[in-house]
Amino acid sequence: MLSLAFRVRYLGHADREAILNRTVTAIMLAAAWTCCAATVRAADDNLYRAQTIVTGQGEANRITGFALCLEDVLIKVSGALRLAGDPRLEHYKAKAGDFVRAYNYHDQMSGTPKRDEQGTRDRPYDLIVDFDPTKIDDVLARLGGLKPWPLPRPRLGVLIEMEQGQRQFIVTSDAKQSDLQRDSLSDAASKRGMVIVLPSVAALEKSNVTAAALMTLPPATLSPVVAGEGADVVLRGHLTWSDQDLGWINEWQMDFRGQSHRWQFRGVTFDEAFRRALGGAAQILSGNGEPV
Repeated sequence: MLSLAFRVRYLGHADREAILNRTVTAIMLAAAWTCCAATVRAADDNLYRAQTIVTGQGEANRITGFALCLEDVLIKVSGALRLAGDPRLEHYKAKAGDFVRAYNYHDQMSGTPKRDEQGTRDRPYDLIVDFDPTKIDDVLARLGGLKPWPLPRPRLGVLIEMEQGQRQFIVTSDAKQSDLQRDSLSDAASKRGMVIVLPSVAALEKSNVTAAALMTLPPATLSPVVAGEGADVVLRGHLTWSDQDLGWINEWQMDFRGQSHRWQFRGVTFDEAFRRALGGAAQILSGNGEPV
């Protein structure tokens, strides 16, 4: 098995910090995965919950965390990724605490001894925030008449080709080489309030779907790969590493209700790529327009 250090060197340096930060979490979650697990469930019953990482439990960092979580939860509830960075949100983010119903912390270093006072203050925490649904719905209504995207939401079958030099593979539910991408997709699905389905190696082989052909195959060929796990819609993507951009070049495609949707972006980590891709799919599925 490849060492973590080797894997980090092999990947582009823009992804290294994110990979290292996820290592402890990945180890803890490893037991939850089995070789036949193909469905990645988000916390889709917690649409009004969001979380972010803060340093310590001081009020200043908590207020900043509330603001970040407010933007995330507005996108999560509505499916409107176009709200990301919207200047109209600044007014609401400045008083984000007014929309909070409850919050708590999870110590990312739980079980690690606190060495000194400075180390205690600098300790990283997950700030988990529950917002008041009525107040969030009211803010959405004020932002151009947006509405909550109701449950149940379509289950999204996700087929992604990763290409870096001579290395090329499809992210699956059970291959070891997909571990980092699978964890990242799970995080992205939770952030967007979605349920996603990944293909197994066996399902890809049965349908003769290869990485090289993924973006050219007709939807009728791809649907059976994830249909057995209950996927309603298929999102496919091709990520190519670019040394020039120090990030991944992205190409995404989704066919929904007789219409083909395509979008592209570049120069991001695969964590950010997956967040934006699932957000773009959510924007289409929720009726909020095309990804940008």
